[in-house]
Amino acid sequence: MNDYLPKGELEPEKDPKRPSNARLGIWIVVGAVGLYLVGSGVWGLVTAG
Repeated sequence: MNDYLPKGELEPEKDPKRPSNARLGIWIVVGAVGLYLVGSGVWGLVTAG
């Protein structure tokens, strides 16, 4: 392996525009809850009650 290279050169550079994993997880949960609320609202309108 390339043990003679510094650790910083072995790892790929992080994209500063990419959101963190925690923020991505929060958005997925919030999106799922919102989708559920919209879906249940549409279902309530379709079944008229």
